[in-house]
Amino acid sequence: MPYKQGIDRNQLMMCSLDCFVASDSIARIIDAFVNGLDMAEMGFARVKAAKEGRPAYETEALLSLHLYGSRKGVRSSRKLDEACTVNVEVKWLMNGLEPDFRTISDFRKDNIDSMKKVFKAFNKKLAEVLKQGFKSVDGNKFQANNSKDNNFTANKLDDRIEWLNQYSDEYLRQLEEMDKLDEESELTGQFTREEIEEKLQATQERLELYKSYRNYMEENGLSQLSLTDPDAKLMKSKNGYMVSYNVQTVVDSETHLINDFLTTDCPTDHGLLYETLREQKEEHGDAIIEGTADNGYQVAEDIVKCLENGIIPHVSLPVGQSTYELETGYEENEITEEMKNSTTAENLKKCLRSGVIPTAYERAIEAIEVIEKRQLVRDNSDEIRSTYGTTEEMIARAMLGFFVRDPERNIVYCPAGATLRQKSVKKTGATRYANKLACNRCKFRDKCIKGKAEWKEVDFHKDTLEKANQNWQKNGGGTTTPQNNKRRGHFEKVKLVKITFRPDRTKMSERKCISEHPFGTIKRTMNSSYFLLRGKKKVDGEVALMCLGYNMIIAKNLLGFDKLMEVMVA
Repeated sequence: MPYKQGIDRNQLMMCSLDCFVASDSIARIIDAFVNGLDMAEMGFARVKAAKEGRPAYETEALLSLHLYGSRKGVRSSRKLDEACTVNVEVKWLMNGLEPDFRTISDFRKDNIDSMKKVFKAFNKKLAEVLKQGFKSVDGNKFQANNSKDNNFTANKLDDRIEWLNQYSDEYLRQLEEMDKLDEESELTGQFTREEIEEKLQATQERLELYKSYRNYMEENGLSQLSLTDPDAKLMKSKNGYMVSYNVQTVVDSETHLINDFLTTDCPTDHGLLYETLREQKEEHGDAIIEGTADNGYQVAEDIVKCLENGIIPHVSLPVGQSTYELETGYEENEITEEMKNSTTAENLKKCLRSGVIPTAYERAIEAIEVIEKRQLVRDNSDEIRSTYGTTEEMIARAMLGFFVRDPERNIVYCPAGATLRQKSVKKTGATRYANKLACNRCKFRDKCIKGKAEWKEVDFHKDTLEKANQNWQKNGGGTTTPQNNKRRGHFEKVKLVKITFRPDRTKMSERKCISEHPFGTIKRTMNSSYFLLRGKKKVDGEVALMCLGYNMIIAKNLLGFDKLMEVMVA
């Protein structure tokens, strides 16, 4: 059988660009949507053409190019530049214009603040024709434009400084050995004096650089320092540790559209529920909204804040629990029937803090009562100071079998002389200190670490200066009694409101089917698992383009091409 015959490449064709674009192409949706936007209202720069100088590219054309790229996973300015010459749909969108990559990149950079407004405008058009449900919140890590080699923690800097000090000492030893010899040629197989001096100089320069990084972090209270993207943080993900951002999304349960998002540098989701839903609540006015989230959002204060601001948070319960026992401060208010039936944030807060269940929360709150509770009040609110004057004294005390905390530098010295730095702050208010790198190489591991633990972690409250290392003292001797360094205090009775809150299990069970797949589609289908831009402000605009590209896919599937075109041109 003969092969199928194609068109002669040299044959002339009488056709237009429109003939090559499918009648239901997403490019037509983008074109209709962008042409209906008020560019000045969206905040785009250079909306009106200048009377003098070289003609500029239309704002609508460049915005359409970026929206098409985010939808198709073509995100870099150089690839978009190439698409203008080889992609027929892009040629149709751009009316044959071919801006270079710098023009494309500068447009995105100069108008990055407008991208979220465009995202909101698209959602506003869809909200007029689609029924809305409850909101599902979830977070996911997206890799930042910053390598791990250009990210430093204080422990990492301590390790590199120690490593460089050893190299520096070795180079100095070799130079001293050369000085003792009459002829340099006798040191066969080694570096020459000039080579060693160059290496020593490079090592000392790197050493001073790392010390300046560490001093800067201590002076500014930073836990990490990223050199390329200062706003990004090293975070743990399913694929290991990477420098990234934690992107929170608000997905609608009925349409599965992304209604809102929040770009954060928080490594976990703790305490981010209200902040993520805040803008959604503002858009709904005084109406009560419901949201669901996984157990990573189990922070009592955050749940209370949601309830006080008109949000019912259905957060997955801890194992074995059916309700949340929440506490908030008591305020004496005279609650009227009108206030009880109100859904404004002000009246909801007054009702809850007065021990009254608002009518809007009668299904969610099982019980509420005013209780008295004893709380410890310290006589001196200032943090205690170390009883040891110098670092050497602290290390000497630690070597007796103690973990000694320096409150001024916020570090802990271990019995082996290593420095433990702040890892996290626990729900109880205690600060956890650790140094994985030092523990991995420590020659006293058997004396300190018990069981299968890979490294030692120590928790300190702000009024504690030292803790005994029981394992160390059992194996190596030394005193077992830490100094009495706690501030005195007294107990006072305070009034609190105890709230028994029962989340909706049905909504919690639907969460995975709502919040998980948008991240998979964005990362895999749209090739958007990483950021091209640097800085939280620019990354926020990049997330807006990602979410808008995803919403275009869902909207077309929900409404069909014809109906969606009607919505865009309306």
